[in-house]
Amino acid sequence: MKKQYIVIIGIASIILIYFLIGFIAGDYFKMDGNITSTDSTWVGPSIYIEHTTLGEERELIIYGQELIAHTSRYLGPKGSVAQITNGMNCQNCHLQAGAKAWGNNFAAVFSTYPKFRDRSGQIETIYKRVADCMERSLNGKAVDSNSREFKAIYAYIKWLGKDVQKNEQPIGSGIEKLPYLDRAADPQKGQIVYIAQCQTCHGANGEGLLTLDEVEYAYPPLWGPNSYNDGAGLYRLSNFAGYVKNNMPNLLTSHKNPTLTDEESWDIAAYVNSQSRPHKDQSKDWPKFEKKPLDFPFGPYADSFSESQHKYGPFKPIQKFYTK
Repeated sequence: MKKQYIVIIGIASIILIYFLIGFIAGDYFKMDGNITSTDSTWVGPSIYIEHTTLGEERELIIYGQELIAHTSRYLGPKGSVAQITNGMNCQNCHLQAGAKAWGNNFAAVFSTYPKFRDRSGQIETIYKRVADCMERSLNGKAVDSNSREFKAIYAYIKWLGKDVQKNEQPIGSGIEKLPYLDRAADPQKGQIVYIAQCQTCHGANGEGLLTLDEVEYAYPPLWGPNSYNDGAGLYRLSNFAGYVKNNMPNLLTSHKNPTLTDEESWDIAAYVNSQSRPHKDQSKDWPKFEKKPLDFPFGPYADSFSESQHKYGPFKPIQKFYTK
Protein backbone atom coordinates (compact mmCIF):
# COMPACT_ATOMS: atom_id res chain seq x y z
CA MET A 1 0.00 0.00 0.00
CA LYS A 2 2.85 2.34 0.93
CA LYS A 3 4.57 1.69 -2.41
CA GLN A 4 1.33 2.55 -4.25
CA TYR A 5 1.15 5.93 -2.52
CA ILE A 6 4.79 6.59 -3.43
CA VAL A 7 4.09 5.73 -7.09
CA ILE A 8 0.97 7.97 -7.18
CA ILE A 9 2.82 10.87 -5.55
CA GLY A 10 5.70 10.42 -8.01
CA ILE A 11 3.39 10.51 -11.05
CA ALA A 12 1.53 13.53 -9.69
CA SER A 13 4.85 15.32 -9.11
CA ILE A 14 5.98 14.68 -12.69
CA ILE A 15 2.69 16.02 -14.08
CA LEU A 16 2.90 19.08 -11.83
CA ILE A 17 6.47 19.80 -12.90
CA TYR A 18 5.47 19.39 -16.57
CA PHE A 19 2.71 21.97 -16.29
CA LEU A 20 4.84 24.34 -14.23
CA ILE A 21 7.51 24.32 -16.92
CA GLY A 22 4.86 24.97 -19.57
CA PHE A 23 3.41 27.80 -17.50
CA ILE A 24 6.78 29.45 -16.92
CA ALA A 25 7.66 29.13 -20.61
CA GLY A 26 4.31 30.65 -21.52
CA ASP A 27 3.14 27.69 -23.60
CA TYR A 28 -0.27 27.46 -21.93
CA PHE A 29 -1.04 31.05 -20.97
CA LYS A 30 0.71 33.54 -23.20
CA MET A 31 0.94 36.99 -21.67
CA ASP A 32 0.09 39.97 -23.86
CA GLY A 33 0.70 43.08 -21.78
CA ASN A 34 -1.65 42.81 -18.83
CA ILE A 35 -4.17 40.54 -20.52
CA THR A 36 -3.91 36.75 -20.55
CA SER A 37 -4.94 34.79 -23.63
CA THR A 38 -4.64 31.14 -24.57
CA ASP A 39 -4.57 31.45 -28.37
CA SER A 40 -3.89 33.98 -31.13
CA THR A 41 -7.37 35.50 -31.08
CA TRP A 42 -7.35 39.25 -30.42
CA VAL A 43 -8.00 40.22 -26.81
CA GLY A 44 -9.28 43.72 -26.15
CA PRO A 45 -7.23 45.72 -23.62
CA SER A 46 -8.71 47.30 -20.50
CA ILE A 47 -8.05 50.92 -19.61
CA TYR A 48 -8.67 50.02 -15.98
CA ILE A 49 -5.79 47.54 -15.98
CA GLU A 50 -3.42 49.59 -18.11
CA HIS A 51 -1.93 52.50 -16.16
CA THR A 52 0.59 53.93 -18.63
CA THR A 53 -1.95 56.23 -20.30
CA LEU A 54 -2.48 59.18 -18.00
CA GLY A 55 -3.99 62.62 -17.69
CA GLU A 56 -6.39 64.14 -20.21
CA GLU A 57 -5.84 61.39 -22.75
CA ARG A 58 -6.87 58.74 -20.22
CA GLU A 59 -9.98 60.72 -19.27
CA LEU A 60 -10.91 61.06 -22.95
CA ILE A 61 -10.50 57.31 -23.54
CA ILE A 62 -12.66 56.48 -20.51
CA TYR A 63 -15.32 58.91 -21.72
CA GLY A 64 -15.18 57.34 -25.19
CA GLN A 65 -15.72 53.88 -23.74
CA GLU A 66 -18.63 55.23 -21.71
CA LEU A 67 -20.18 56.74 -24.86
CA ILE A 68 -19.92 53.42 -26.70
CA ALA A 69 -21.34 51.44 -23.77
CA HIS A 70 -24.12 53.90 -22.82
CA THR A 71 -24.66 55.99 -25.94
CA SER A 72 -28.30 56.68 -25.19
CA ARG A 73 -27.54 58.28 -21.82
CA TYR A 74 -25.64 61.00 -23.65
CA LEU A 75 -27.07 61.09 -27.19
CA GLY A 76 -30.41 59.21 -27.01
CA PRO A 77 -33.99 60.52 -26.77
CA LYS A 78 -33.30 61.59 -23.18
CA GLY A 79 -29.59 62.22 -23.69
CA SER A 80 -27.73 64.61 -21.42
CA VAL A 81 -25.58 66.01 -24.28
CA ALA A 82 -27.85 65.83 -27.33
CA GLN A 83 -30.92 63.96 -28.54
CA ILE A 84 -29.81 62.54 -31.88
CA THR A 85 -30.17 58.72 -31.69
CA ASN A 86 -32.89 56.11 -31.22
CA GLY A 87 -32.13 54.92 -27.68
CA MET A 88 -29.89 51.99 -28.58
CA ASN A 89 -26.26 51.95 -27.49
CA CYS A 90 -23.27 51.37 -29.78
CA GLN A 91 -22.51 48.46 -27.46
CA ASN A 92 -25.73 46.74 -28.50
CA CYS A 93 -23.99 45.88 -31.79
CA HIS A 94 -20.33 46.23 -30.73
CA LEU A 95 -20.25 44.00 -27.68
CA GLN A 96 -18.28 44.87 -24.54
CA ALA A 97 -17.86 48.39 -25.90
CA GLY A 98 -16.22 47.03 -29.04
CA ALA A 99 -13.69 44.91 -27.15
CA LYS A 100 -15.12 41.38 -27.53
CA ALA A 101 -13.49 39.01 -30.00
CA TRP A 102 -15.97 37.97 -32.71
CA GLY A 103 -18.40 40.49 -31.19
CA ASN A 104 -18.27 43.07 -34.01
CA ASN A 105 -15.32 44.71 -32.26
CA PHE A 106 -13.11 47.67 -33.13
CA ALA A 107 -9.84 45.70 -33.22
CA ALA A 108 -8.96 46.61 -36.81
CA VAL A 109 -10.63 50.01 -37.14
CA PHE A 110 -7.66 52.26 -36.35
CA SER A 111 -5.25 49.97 -38.23
CA THR A 112 -7.26 49.97 -41.48
CA TYR A 113 -8.77 53.48 -41.67
CA PRO A 114 -8.75 55.67 -43.71
CA LYS A 115 -9.66 53.18 -46.42
CA PHE A 116 -11.63 52.91 -49.63
CA ARG A 117 -15.08 51.37 -49.17
CA ASP A 118 -17.18 50.07 -52.03
CA ARG A 119 -20.41 51.01 -50.24
CA SER A 120 -19.75 54.73 -50.54
CA GLY A 121 -17.34 54.49 -53.47
CA GLN A 122 -14.85 56.72 -51.69
CA ILE A 123 -12.09 56.80 -49.09
CA GLU A 124 -13.62 56.91 -45.61
CA THR A 125 -12.24 58.14 -42.30
CA ILE A 126 -13.01 56.89 -38.81
CA TYR A 127 -15.40 59.81 -38.46
CA LYS A 128 -17.36 58.56 -41.50
CA ARG A 129 -17.57 55.12 -39.93
CA VAL A 130 -18.87 56.50 -36.63
CA ALA A 131 -21.31 58.78 -38.46
CA ASP A 132 -22.63 55.83 -40.49
CA CYS A 133 -23.28 53.83 -37.32
CA MET A 134 -25.23 56.70 -35.82
CA GLU A 135 -27.26 57.27 -38.97
CA ARG A 136 -27.92 53.58 -39.63
CA SER A 137 -27.70 51.36 -36.55
CA LEU A 138 -28.83 54.16 -34.22
CA ASN A 139 -31.22 55.55 -36.85
CA GLY A 140 -30.25 59.09 -35.97
CA LYS A 141 -27.88 61.93 -36.80
CA ALA A 142 -24.11 61.94 -36.73
CA VAL A 143 -22.34 63.54 -33.79
CA ASP A 144 -20.38 66.69 -34.63
CA SER A 145 -16.84 65.86 -35.71
CA ASN A 146 -15.50 68.75 -33.60
CA SER A 147 -17.37 67.72 -30.44
CA ARG A 148 -15.71 66.33 -27.34
CA GLU A 149 -17.94 63.25 -27.81
CA PHE A 150 -16.46 62.35 -31.19
CA LYS A 151 -12.93 63.12 -30.00
CA ALA A 152 -13.52 60.75 -27.07
CA ILE A 153 -14.88 57.98 -29.30
CA TYR A 154 -11.93 58.42 -31.65
CA ALA A 155 -9.45 58.31 -28.76
CA TYR A 156 -11.05 55.12 -27.44
CA ILE A 157 -11.06 53.39 -30.83
CA LYS A 158 -7.43 54.39 -31.39
CA TRP A 159 -6.42 53.15 -27.94
CA LEU A 160 -8.32 49.89 -28.33
CA GLY A 161 -6.36 49.05 -31.48
CA LYS A 162 -3.04 50.41 -30.23
CA ASP A 163 -1.25 47.06 -30.44
CA VAL A 164 -2.55 46.16 -33.92
CA GLN A 165 -0.12 46.75 -36.77
CA LYS A 166 -1.11 49.02 -39.66
CA ASN A 167 -3.38 47.24 -42.18
CA GLU A 168 -3.55 44.16 -39.95
CA GLN A 169 -6.85 42.47 -39.09
CA PRO A 170 -6.33 40.21 -36.08
CA ILE A 171 -8.12 36.89 -35.68
CA GLY A 172 -11.44 37.63 -34.02
CA SER A 173 -11.91 41.01 -35.69
CA GLY A 174 -15.41 42.12 -36.61
CA ILE A 175 -17.95 39.40 -37.44
CA GLU A 176 -17.35 35.84 -38.57
CA LYS A 177 -18.84 34.92 -41.94
CA LEU A 178 -20.71 31.62 -41.77
CA PRO A 179 -20.87 29.22 -44.74
CA TYR A 180 -23.83 29.79 -47.04
CA LEU A 181 -26.72 27.36 -46.71
CA ASP A 182 -27.85 25.17 -49.61
CA ARG A 183 -31.29 26.71 -49.19
CA ALA A 184 -32.80 30.09 -48.50
CA ALA A 185 -32.81 31.25 -44.90
CA ASP A 186 -36.30 30.64 -43.50
CA PRO A 187 -38.08 33.31 -41.38
CA GLN A 188 -40.68 30.79 -40.17
CA LYS A 189 -38.04 28.43 -38.85
CA GLY A 190 -36.26 31.43 -37.41
CA GLN A 191 -39.36 32.47 -35.50
CA ILE A 192 -39.43 29.11 -33.71
CA VAL A 193 -35.80 29.52 -32.62
CA TYR A 194 -36.38 33.16 -31.70
CA ILE A 195 -39.23 32.24 -29.36
CA ALA A 196 -37.10 29.58 -27.69
CA GLN A 197 -33.80 31.45 -27.46
CA CYS A 198 -34.30 35.21 -27.87
CA GLN A 199 -37.79 36.27 -26.84
CA THR A 200 -37.08 36.27 -23.09
CA CYS A 201 -34.66 39.20 -23.45
CA HIS A 202 -35.74 40.94 -26.64
CA GLY A 203 -39.50 40.60 -26.27
CA ALA A 204 -42.27 38.82 -28.13
CA ASN A 205 -42.51 41.74 -30.54
CA GLY A 206 -38.80 42.47 -30.73
CA GLU A 207 -39.34 45.59 -28.62
CA GLY A 208 -36.37 45.06 -26.31
CA LEU A 209 -36.27 45.89 -22.62
CA LEU A 210 -35.62 49.36 -21.21
CA THR A 211 -33.72 49.97 -18.00
CA LEU A 212 -35.79 51.07 -14.98
CA ASP A 213 -35.08 54.75 -15.63
CA GLU A 214 -36.07 54.27 -19.31
CA VAL A 215 -32.99 56.10 -20.55
CA GLU A 216 -31.37 53.18 -22.40
CA TYR A 217 -32.02 49.54 -23.30
CA ALA A 218 -30.86 46.67 -21.15
CA TYR A 219 -31.72 44.50 -24.18
CA PRO A 220 -32.07 46.32 -27.50
CA PRO A 221 -35.11 46.24 -29.78
CA LEU A 222 -34.52 43.99 -32.79
CA TRP A 223 -37.23 45.53 -34.93
CA GLY A 224 -39.84 48.26 -34.79
CA PRO A 225 -39.45 52.06 -34.73
CA ASN A 226 -36.69 52.11 -32.11
CA SER A 227 -34.42 49.54 -33.75
CA TYR A 228 -31.70 49.83 -36.39
CA ASN A 229 -32.84 50.85 -39.85
CA ASP A 230 -32.48 48.81 -43.03
CA GLY A 231 -29.22 50.54 -43.90
CA ALA A 232 -27.42 49.03 -40.90
CA GLY A 233 -24.80 46.35 -41.32
CA LEU A 234 -26.81 43.86 -39.27
CA TYR A 235 -29.66 44.11 -41.76
CA ARG A 236 -27.57 41.95 -44.06
CA LEU A 237 -28.21 38.32 -43.16
CA SER A 238 -24.58 37.20 -43.36
CA ASN A 239 -23.59 39.77 -40.75
CA PHE A 240 -26.50 39.02 -38.45
CA ALA A 241 -26.05 35.25 -38.71
CA GLY A 242 -22.34 35.37 -37.83
CA TYR A 243 -22.97 37.82 -35.02
CA VAL A 244 -25.69 35.66 -33.48
CA LYS A 245 -23.76 32.40 -33.85
CA ASN A 246 -20.80 33.70 -31.84
CA ASN A 247 -22.59 35.83 -29.27
CA MET A 248 -26.21 34.88 -28.60
CA PRO A 249 -27.85 34.17 -26.26
CA ASN A 250 -25.73 36.80 -24.54
CA LEU A 251 -23.44 35.64 -21.70
CA LEU A 252 -24.12 31.99 -22.59
CA THR A 253 -22.34 31.87 -25.94
CA SER A 254 -18.83 32.33 -27.27
CA HIS A 255 -16.93 31.59 -30.47
CA LYS A 256 -15.64 28.34 -28.97
CA ASN A 257 -18.95 27.40 -27.36
CA PRO A 258 -21.86 28.45 -29.60
CA THR A 259 -25.44 27.77 -28.58
CA LEU A 260 -27.00 27.88 -32.03
CA THR A 261 -26.19 25.97 -35.19
CA ASP A 262 -25.32 27.69 -38.47
CA GLU A 263 -28.80 26.96 -39.83
CA GLU A 264 -30.51 28.34 -36.74
CA SER A 265 -28.38 31.47 -36.95
CA TRP A 266 -29.27 32.07 -40.60
CA ASP A 267 -32.95 31.45 -39.92
CA ILE A 268 -33.06 33.82 -36.92
CA ALA A 269 -31.39 36.45 -39.08
CA ALA A 270 -34.09 35.93 -41.69
CA TYR A 271 -36.87 36.18 -39.12
CA VAL A 272 -35.58 39.32 -37.39
CA ASN A 273 -34.81 41.10 -40.64
CA SER A 274 -38.16 40.21 -42.14
CA GLN A 275 -39.84 42.43 -39.54
CA SER A 276 -40.68 46.10 -40.00
CA ARG A 277 -38.11 48.76 -39.12
CA PRO A 278 -37.15 52.29 -40.17
CA HIS A 279 -36.07 52.76 -43.78
CA LYS A 280 -32.99 54.61 -44.97
CA ASP A 281 -32.49 55.90 -48.49
CA GLN A 282 -29.60 53.82 -49.84
CA SER A 283 -29.87 54.81 -53.48
CA LYS A 284 -26.30 56.16 -53.39
CA ASP A 285 -24.82 53.07 -51.71
CA TRP A 286 -22.68 50.72 -53.81
CA PRO A 287 -22.33 52.95 -56.89
CA LYS A 288 -20.74 50.01 -58.72
CA PHE A 289 -23.50 47.38 -58.77
CA GLU A 290 -21.07 44.49 -59.25
CA LYS A 291 -19.48 45.39 -55.91
CA LYS A 292 -22.68 44.92 -53.91
CA PRO A 293 -22.52 42.11 -51.35
CA LEU A 294 -24.47 39.00 -52.33
CA ASP A 295 -26.92 39.61 -49.48
CA PHE A 296 -27.51 43.32 -50.06
CA PRO A 297 -31.32 43.30 -50.38
CA PHE A 298 -31.85 46.37 -52.57
CA GLY A 299 -31.34 46.52 -56.33
CA PRO A 300 -30.42 47.31 -58.98
CA TYR A 301 -27.86 44.53 -59.42
CA ALA A 302 -25.31 43.48 -61.97
CA ASP A 303 -27.14 40.13 -62.17
CA SER A 304 -30.67 38.85 -62.75
CA PHE A 305 -31.35 37.44 -59.28
CA SER A 306 -34.31 38.88 -57.37
CA GLU A 307 -34.18 41.17 -54.35
CA SER A 308 -35.76 38.35 -52.34
CA GLN A 309 -32.98 35.93 -53.24
CA HIS A 310 -30.36 38.59 -52.51
CA LYS A 311 -31.92 39.01 -49.06
CA TYR A 312 -32.70 35.43 -48.00
CA GLY A 313 -30.77 33.26 -50.44
CA PRO A 314 -29.94 30.69 -51.54
CA PHE A 315 -26.71 32.60 -52.01
CA LYS A 316 -24.54 29.92 -53.61
CA PRO A 317 -26.01 30.43 -57.12
CA ILE A 318 -25.33 34.17 -56.83
CA GLN A 319 -21.82 33.45 -55.58
CA LYS A 320 -21.24 31.11 -58.52
CA PHE A 321 -22.42 33.79 -60.96
CA TYR A 322 -19.76 36.23 -59.74
CA THR A 323 -16.93 33.70 -59.51
CA LYS A 324 -17.37 31.95 -62.84
